[in-house]
Amino acid sequence: MDSGRIGEHGFLADGHSAALVDRAGSVNWWCPPRFDAPSVFGRLLDDRAGHWTIRPEEDFTSERSYLDETLVLRTVFTTRTGSVAVTDTLALEPGARGHEIGLRSPRVLARLVEGLTGEVPMRMEYQPRFEYGRVSAYLTGSDDGQIDNTAGACRLSLRANVPLDLGAGRATGRFTARSGTSHHFTLGYAETYGPGPPALPDADRVVADAVAGWRSWADLHRDQYRGRYREQVRRSALVVQGMTYQPSGAIVAAATTSLPEELGGDRNYDYRYVWVRDFSFTLQALWRAACPDEANRQFSWVSRAMGRIGDDPVPIMYGVHGERDLTEHPLDHLSGYAGSRPVFVGNNAWKQRQNDVLGEILDAAWLMRHYLDPMTPDVHHLLHALADQAVVDWRRPDAGMWEARDAERHYVSSKVQCWTALDRAVRFGPRIGDAGDVARWAAARDEVREVVLTRGWNERLGAYTGAFDSDQLDASVLLMPLVGFLPADDPRMRSTIDVVERGLSRDGLLRRWNDDPAGFVICSFWLVGCLVQAGEVDRARRLFERLAARVNDLGIYAEQVDQTTGEQLGNFPQAFSHIGLINAAGRLTEAEERFGASARQAVPTGAGTTEGARR
Repeated sequence: MDSGRIGEHGFLADGHSAALVDRAGSVNWWCPPRFDAPSVFGRLLDDRAGHWTIRPEEDFTSERSYLDETLVLRTVFTTRTGSVAVTDTLALEPGARGHEIGLRSPRVLARLVEGLTGEVPMRMEYQPRFEYGRVSAYLTGSDDGQIDNTAGACRLSLRANVPLDLGAGRATGRFTARSGTSHHFTLGYAETYGPGPPALPDADRVVADAVAGWRSWADLHRDQYRGRYREQVRRSALVVQGMTYQPSGAIVAAATTSLPEELGGDRNYDYRYVWVRDFSFTLQALWRAACPDEANRQFSWVSRAMGRIGDDPVPIMYGVHGERDLTEHPLDHLSGYAGSRPVFVGNNAWKQRQNDVLGEILDAAWLMRHYLDPMTPDVHHLLHALADQAVVDWRRPDAGMWEARDAERHYVSSKVQCWTALDRAVRFGPRIGDAGDVARWAAARDEVREVVLTRGWNERLGAYTGAFDSDQLDASVLLMPLVGFLPADDPRMRSTIDVVERGLSRDGLLRRWNDDPAGFVICSFWLVGCLVQAGEVDRARRLFERLAARVNDLGIYAEQVDQTTGEQLGNFPQAFSHIGLINAAGRLTEAEERFGASARQAVPTGAGTTEGARR
């Protein structure tokens, strides 16, 4: 059976992991222990890898939405005989509210079926497959309607108030949803050799508590963002919160692995980890749309994960507990989404040198500088060591922010972010170094700038290119004005923005490079930010609104969007995409607040950079 297109999925979260359910009522992805754990439902990557479907027997149409300010999903199915609602949620700890939600979630997936009108014959198919579809467990039933299945390290228990039939590795059931009736399904996970059995609370209680929990979090941040596009920003902030592994505070890049950048292609990577690259952008977004508590947790997490910095390249990604070894291996038994192989667990980018991360961390620290006073010894060491690394490493080639696997190059964006690291270190001054340190950092900063301005510029193209002495356009150079390296209205930078937009954009969707198969969402939002800084606020606003309309019907982005069909591609949901929306909306708001809603050419150089972010 077709598991549905990437963008047709809804996103459920509990602060530990995520589940994806399509508009046909099939849960096609769930890794209960944590985001990067093996799946028990993996149909998204292979029809044989497990699913849990509740849907009408007959032909239907479906409409769905989140209950207001929650990640609780309600799908209404309509058939010729009536209508029925299925409400899906991952459970939060009973009574958890505000910043406590997700810390101790019970690993429960609840589904509540309610008849709305007429009578609708329904069917349920429950087919768990452990270890990414490798293992089919024995199912055993009890008189009270509970089904247990255990294999290896994983134990699941399903409770339903409808009769279920057990088959080989699956359970099925048929029932009729009548107006005013409800049917409850609760699926709990526990470790096979853990302290107790899976929790199986009533589905209606799980739904009610999840609604209250998510809304309590939203209430805490209701007044944090008062700018334009509040609905889109609040939805994106909720998605980013759902991508947060609450025990540590780490935000994963995406909830899935190996969803392709191109259908049938092989650029299929595991994104269920935490990238340092996302760090300063994430903190800016949390600053705007959440609150300093979340930003502080993020900075604390990354400083603990990095530990004491030496001379080796800074690790660029981690597991949610701060693990460094994320060695990649293929799952050869899976056919991949739409036949897109290979399917991977782990990501070998953890081994790469990516010099841009130095700037990400120091830029984030500068944003949070008032919260780092007094500065602890570990943070002092971290910032000083990263600045020292930038003095040396800016001269070295690296894999770049797009994580090239063929060869290291002198990527312009990496050099620019080394400049960012040195620039922020100089601004910190005596807080992180003595007079000799600051002078050394300043000299290196100025040298980086001079070399980038010379070797990064291509006179024939009239643009800064992706690497030194290259003729290839790359959207990553749009970071130059966003981090304050060059003003957007500098003649060469302004030309670069125009050339990149003409060469890589279609209907507002910006590819990363010429052969990129689809528009990369956050790059498109970077273009919005550049246009704001260049003074073209009205054009930036129009572009933002086109991009904001590219979400699915639930307000969710994948990593990329096909420039021709509009289909979402890549891992889903993608935190980076939603972070891009939040920051672009914030830049537009700041420009209009300063210079009026009718501003066109009035935004001065540097407006909207991290220096101007809310303190």
